[in-house]
Amino acid sequence: MNVDVKAETRELSYAEAIREAMDIALESDPRVILMGEDIGVYGGAFQVTGDLVHKYGTDRVMDTPISELGGAGVAVGAAMTGLRPIFEFQFSDFAALALEQIVNQAAKLRYMLGGAISVPLVMRFPAGSGTGAAAQHSQSLEAWLAHVPGLKVVQPSTPEDAKGLLLAALEDPDPVMIYEHKILYKMKGHVPAGHYTTPIGKAAIRRPGKDVTIVATSIMVHKALEAAKTLANEGIEAEVIDLRTIRPIDRETVLASVRKTGRMICVYEAVKTLGIGAEISAMVAESDAFDYLDAPIIRLGGAECPIPYSPELEKAVVPQVPDILQSARNLTKGRL
Repeated sequence: MNVDVKAETRELSYAEAIREAMDIALESDPRVILMGEDIGVYGGAFQVTGDLVHKYGTDRVMDTPISELGGAGVAVGAAMTGLRPIFEFQFSDFAALALEQIVNQAAKLRYMLGGAISVPLVMRFPAGSGTGAAAQHSQSLEAWLAHVPGLKVVQPSTPEDAKGLLLAALEDPDPVMIYEHKILYKMKGHVPAGHYTTPIGKAAIRRPGKDVTIVATSIMVHKALEAAKTLANEGIEAEVIDLRTIRPIDRETVLASVRKTGRMICVYEAVKTLGIGAEISAMVAESDAFDYLDAPIIRLGGAECPIPYSPELEKAVVPQVPDILQSARNLTKGRL
């Protein structure tokens, strides 16, 4: 992470860290604009944008009509003309309405125009379950966009990375999609003051270990760390890797860990089938790290159903700490 070691560190929430990143960007770069539904006076569906409209005005912090396709198209066009838009979807689910602009325009224009232009666009997607928002407002769809060449896709799990990855995304010449888990918005952590960047494409080892590798994304990083503490009391040392970026993936960090531990669990909230865990598993299987495995790879993903409205059912369809614990015990004790 490119941080001034002398920088002041304060405790901020995940949402406050994102807002601070946008504030820094708006103040330092006149090309940066914010766009999205209700991000102005209302402050955004999750109050992340806050009162930035009062500081920078409606020319820089713009409410868009309730048309995700139209708003995304304007953002792509603005990026092509030299601006650096940050476009916020109210819920990541609504990006389905804007896939034409994201997948067929933003991701491909640099390629189709022979590198003559770039699309320096940032899109923010509040995602995930846990808020009782039911099936159409609670999905984790990051694998959709991670499948598309030309896009970068990140999933910050901490306030520090939420700020650093957003600032890094604004410096990238290509479109960067940022998936922010809604439950993390209120989580607090130490965040350096001022401008810094977290490298896109670099994972973080949140806890070192020697017995099993747990590769996790977004909110699952925290569940994996909680499980790792319990496992340590049982004599099982789990190495927890926060992937942070799912396109591009930090291959070397993951493979080096698997070579060390000989066991791997992939934990992600999205539906298990064709999720990021499948890509990570295939990546290991196609590398020399496969020869180091002492047990099958385990994927812990969401159930094959929409997210229920019921709080108890909502918890039941995504991985929880007991699921991680049981999988780690089975792997390390040869129960598979």
